[in-house]
Amino acid sequence: MEYLAHIDRDNDRVQSVKEHLQGTAKLAESFAESFGSGDWGYCCGLLHDVGKYSEAFQTKIRENGNQMVDHATAGAQLCLSEKGFYWIAAFCIAGHHAGIPDYGNASDTRSLRGRMEKKIPDYQAFREEIAVPELRTQPFDPSKTKNSCFSLSVFVRMIYSCLVDADFLDTEYFMTDGKTLRDAGESMEILMKKLDAYISPWLRNKDTDTVNGRRTEILKHCIENGKMGRGLFRLTVPTGGGKTVASLAFALHHAVRHCMDRIIYVIPYTSIIEQNAQVFREILGDQNVLENHYNVDYESSEELKLMQLAAENWDKPVVITTNVQFFESLFSNRSSKCRKLHNITNSVIVFDEAQMLPSEYLRPCTAMMEELLVRYGSSIVLCTATQPALASFFPKERKVVELCPRMEEQFRFFRRAIYQPMGTVSEEELAEKLECEYQALCIVNTKKRAQALYQKLKKDGVYHLSTTMYPKHRRQVLEKIRQRLKAGKPCVVISTSLVEAGVDLDFGAVYRQLAGVDSMIQAAGRCNREGKRTLEESRVYVFQFEEKERVLGQRQQIEVSSHLLAEGKEISSLETVEEYFRMLYHFRGENLDKKKIMEEFQPNKYNFAKVGKDFRLIEEKTKTIFIPREAEAAELLMKMKHQGYTKSNMRRAGQFCVQVYDNDLEKLNGAGMLRPVSEDMEDFFELVQEQQYTDDMGLDLAVDSGMALIW
Repeated sequence: MEYLAHIDRDNDRVQSVKEHLQGTAKLAESFAESFGSGDWGYCCGLLHDVGKYSEAFQTKIRENGNQMVDHATAGAQLCLSEKGFYWIAAFCIAGHHAGIPDYGNASDTRSLRGRMEKKIPDYQAFREEIAVPELRTQPFDPSKTKNSCFSLSVFVRMIYSCLVDADFLDTEYFMTDGKTLRDAGESMEILMKKLDAYISPWLRNKDTDTVNGRRTEILKHCIENGKMGRGLFRLTVPTGGGKTVASLAFALHHAVRHCMDRIIYVIPYTSIIEQNAQVFREILGDQNVLENHYNVDYESSEELKLMQLAAENWDKPVVITTNVQFFESLFSNRSSKCRKLHNITNSVIVFDEAQMLPSEYLRPCTAMMEELLVRYGSSIVLCTATQPALASFFPKERKVVELCPRMEEQFRFFRRAIYQPMGTVSEEELAEKLECEYQALCIVNTKKRAQALYQKLKKDGVYHLSTTMYPKHRRQVLEKIRQRLKAGKPCVVISTSLVEAGVDLDFGAVYRQLAGVDSMIQAAGRCNREGKRTLEESRVYVFQFEEKERVLGQRQQIEVSSHLLAEGKEISSLETVEEYFRMLYHFRGENLDKKKIMEEFQPNKYNFAKVGKDFRLIEEKTKTIFIPREAEAAELLMKMKHQGYTKSNMRRAGQFCVQVYDNDLEKLNGAGMLRPVSEDMEDFFELVQEQQYTDDMGLDLAVDSGMALIW
């Protein structure tokens, strides 16, 4: 009897179970070889579908039946019956469809323990064709790790990644009859040559008294240090120092030197991702750069099919993604998110704007970074102008290499503005000062404050920017602001912190409400950005409002900054930045692992499913309001209502959506301004009161609770 694993869509070709197991095993073995565990990949690949040897599964596949047949538990039970480390492989095999389970207990049918008690169809016919392969290596040396349970949890996810990617690829290859068009891009050597050709004119500049000369000095130093051994690096470069190209130069030269497979940029904001991706594509070519984040839609175009396929497992030489996508994948238990993990190994990982690493998960995130450094052949670069104080989160023996030459001197040279404390002001006093400015940016801590202050100043040449405006609208307003600044016309912008990173604006003066030191320094980067004014002409005014206000998630940052300013510290100094982060992390204490992620991996307690659910960098505390004011948005809304919600439609919809907190939503809804888009999506509303959204301010949050309609 021939045991079948797959039948193609036309029912004219079959793949045997043996063929599928051997094909998956060889692929998984090749993936796991990147971290010295090829035997583990081979073992999981060869045993993952042995349950398909059961009579029940063969009847189902031959008769095209709809009945469910559990074929994943068999391989897991088989592994647990073997001596040695095979129990580790059981997690991967049991979860290769439903996700890695918790270890759990026998009464929980979803857990690994529960699955072991489950009665499943007899699959012993596998022994006619398949032998259980030997595991020759240990997952790692337990004597060289402080937390072997956490290290083991990472190893399980990595082997799981090798298995599920191999399973997908082998099945895809059969189903398409070998015609899948995947393109892994060009080699690191070719990309390095492209970069070297691009920057060759710059390298001739030896005048360190100019901005371009300083950028070249930093760039050359990064190239030279690319020869260093793998490890943890910092690139602490002031605004304007050219860190994007310098970090890419280090990464490419480092990758070529050590035969590394790819470069992964991890970035907090999609606006920065889009800017960096544009630069990298210009240098390296479109086919070599993969953007992977929520706003990118590769599905809607046939010509982007190759990128869609690459996004599934990050099979491109340069990947640009978000903190959310990167870390949530590494702590996930689902095949769709974990599939890419084995392609993170043997990579140069650059954390751009490293100060934005998620503080509420900082302990598990830095523990994961250490695992990638020690066991998975990666190098890490922490890249920012405001370097977080992370040394205490890594082992004492972990050395950090700074890539910026003459770092303190570079910060003195690139200093563009003078900080000037204003003390406490009222909204009216601040408005009076802004009315006297020609080109100025004022950043406040809340959306409601931005709207209120804008209303006091509202006139030609005054603009409002915040997330009360949907993304496409914000981009339109930003373009107007850029054109006005470029033309030398009066321009005053009232904004929230969204302009502090990834937005290239240059003002003569910046006003910044007291916030975290890193935020205030980022804000200062919008003052005299191009260096066309003297230092004395360029001021960053730091102020507080008379009234106390609640700033979600920012209380401790503001308190630490207030303390440092009261001591007379210079905000922009490297010492102040380090002291700020040390104090902040000290005050946060246990909240640096607020979900107790590290405690979920202990002997006989491996809670993969629980951690996959709990590890969320962005908690769902907001609701979504769709603004159908543009023709494109109205057409899209109609399409979603009549044709349902596809991933592509929802990504497009994001360009016309505003996120609001529950209390604001209740007021807007109570005033009859909203209605649900669909009964199936309880957190998704459309704005029906058109005048509540304006060109200059977006969604007006100043709703009187007495406006509720009575029917």
